[in-house]
Amino acid sequence: MQPFLQPELSAALRTGPFHLALRTAIASRGLALHRVQQHLAQRGVHVGVTSLSYWQQGRRRPERAESLRAVRALEDVLDVPEHSLTRLLGPRQTAPGEPASPAVRPYRDLIVPATAVDHLLASISAPRDTGLHTVTHIERIRVGPERRLLGRDSQHALRAHRDGIDRYLAIYQGDPGCDIARVAVRAEENCRAGRIRRDPANQLLAVELLFDRKLRTGDTHLLGYGFDDAPGAEPSCEYIRGFNSGAGQYVLQVSFHRDALPVRCHRFISHAPGETPCETEELTLDGQHRVHLMASGLGPCLVGVAWDWD
Repeated sequence: MQPFLQPELSAALRTGPFHLALRTAIASRGLALHRVQQHLAQRGVHVGVTSLSYWQQGRRRPERAESLRAVRALEDVLDVPEHSLTRLLGPRQTAPGEPASPAVRPYRDLIVPATAVDHLLASISAPRDTGLHTVTHIERIRVGPERRLLGRDSQHALRAHRDGIDRYLAIYQGDPGCDIARVAVRAEENCRAGRIRRDPANQLLAVELLFDRKLRTGDTHLLGYGFDDAPGAEPSCEYIRGFNSGAGQYVLQVSFHRDALPVRCHRFISHAPGETPCETEELTLDGQHRVHLMASGLGPCLVGVAWDWD
């Protein structure tokens, strides 16, 4: 059972940054830092009060293996959901002039079936690490009157962590029964579509979005693109975004047609397809029949919104 969280703490754990979430969690538990230190020591984790103070002020961040172990123990000490603090750390920060190299997971870890993803990416000669990290991604999903996904629109800011990057790989998976051959790719801003590969049996599509320049390490690039779906036979019940190298900030909005409104919605974060979410929260439709989530400091993971029709 998930622990009850005060609204202020829930918001801080949801949106970060890490130091604010940690400070709010400590205040919520009413513990002095020396008591937090004692609780950690009882779990075999030794951290100085000064380090804890610096972490909650944002003057330093935990990065060494022992420090990351301490953050995991803090989640237990402070009675917050598992991974709720560690996920806010995101990729390791780098010193000035040091090339950023965020942790990367293969796409096959984030999409089912994994073998279909491998075959699709092999046909497009996609590298395991695309050399790009998401700075900010704003995504808008549209669900139509027949309860089926109509399309997705993305505004995506990226940063290169190696030289010579000139493309972004976008992967789209339709709902069961989707005719992936009819899904249209829209390359709208600062990019153009390159090679497109489709897997009809698994409703998968991969497209290269080509830039008009080669990025150097540290360069940023903003692109806009989208997909117009050919809806499947079954009603849509969720939208999931996978991050193979994390993200600085992610915003997802799901818009429902006024004639097809779900009875409940919730956001979630998990580490692998089919895995029990490490974080969930109920969402409420606004006056425009929309829900949204915001997440920051993400490591490689899956983030999404699910909804029930009945």
